[in-house]
Amino acid sequence: MPALHHGGMQKQHPISLARMVALLALTFALVPAHAGDTTAASQMQRWSDVSGKSVNAERGRVFFTSRHGGEWSCASCHGNPPTTPTRHASTGKTITPLAPAFNPERFTDQAKVDKWFRRNCNDVLSRECTAVEKADVLAWLLQFDAKNPTPPPPPPPHHWPFCHAAGAGLRTARRLG
Repeated sequence: MPALHHGGMQKQHPISLARMVALLALTFALVPAHAGDTTAASQMQRWSDVSGKSVNAERGRVFFTSRHGGEWSCASCHGNPPTTPTRHASTGKTITPLAPAFNPERFTDQAKVDKWFRRNCNDVLSRECTAVEKADVLAWLLQFDAKNPTPPPPPPPHHWPFCHAAGAGLRTARRLG
């Protein structure tokens, strides 16, 4: 039966299913997505800005591969290099590659990034990572290139002049002895 409207009779207009789907699609298109809301480079810059320090990829590599007094390092679960799927050291669950060049989905959802850094840092360090630690690790991870899977070599260690002389003296003494 037609509805009364302002004293007269008006017909109700049903909304078609196609029109409803179009409205829902438009609504979801206008809502900002959480996945893909950032990039690894943006995350690195965010943490560098928070820390007030410049990033250092070598410091990130050392951090990633060190045990920090515990039984695990980041590499225990993510591999070294972190460019292939691995398994979690405790649960055995598959972990996709961590380096963004080998897994474009990595570090693209800020909420997930924050959640996993918090969890993993607590596992490895028994505390949250600092902003500079996160920035450094990302600087190192961003150096990996899918076209050239071998990471850049770390810089040579700094040796003082007397170290070379002492080393040469030891080698000579061993040959003579």
